[in-house]
Amino acid sequence: MIRSKQDYLAFLQADRIALGVQGRLNEWLFDDVWRFQRRLRKVEYLANTRANWLRRKWATWRYMSLSRTLGFSIPINTFGPGLSIAHRGTIVVNSKARIGANCRLHVCVNIGESTEPGSTPVVGDNCYIAPGVKIFGRIVIGHNTALGANAVVNKSFPDGNVTLAGAPARVVNRRGATGMHTHGYPLPFSTLAHPSAAKPKAPARPAPGEPVLQGEGSTHAG
Repeated sequence: MIRSKQDYLAFLQADRIALGVQGRLNEWLFDDVWRFQRRLRKVEYLANTRANWLRRKWATWRYMSLSRTLGFSIPINTFGPGLSIAHRGTIVVNSKARIGANCRLHVCVNIGESTEPGSTPVVGDNCYIAPGVKIFGRIVIGHNTALGANAVVNKSFPDGNVTLAGAPARVVNRRGATGMHTHGYPLPFSTLAHPSAAKPKAPARPAPGEPVLQGEGSTHAG
């Protein structure tokens, strides 16, 4: 979540890299997706830092106006940095869904809740969501997951590093989203645990009277 001016600039930079925007004037003026993502981040920044009421209202109006034009229903504070929307077209996201960094998002995607109120998905970092994907319910999609076109995901796949396809979705390979899109944000962002950050388990203590082997249950380095 954007909580400061520094966060705001970092999110913008990550989004720009993920989209492949070079910073040219014509991109600034005429790239509709880049304009939308800039406005999205601006509203997040102003809302989360409780900026001047008038500035927030004006920024929100501009963001909502472009949202309607492009067919996006993407609430603030749902996507981490490095968001890359492929192109204009219908995208609907529930305001309580949480998607990590470096998400590549295509048209006709719906990320929402099931019939149980408040049951919305959590999606990890570095995920690729192809056209037509539906994700709903109180589920977890792990990091580096690729979701194939028109997949319907209604159960958790928390381990990540897989490709999902079908209705209902199932694992079709273990390649995941590696190499499928540009990552604009280099650090872990999602609240989901990353495998690389997992802490090693402490060695079990020996039972009373059990001999202690060298290097087990002892700090002896010899």
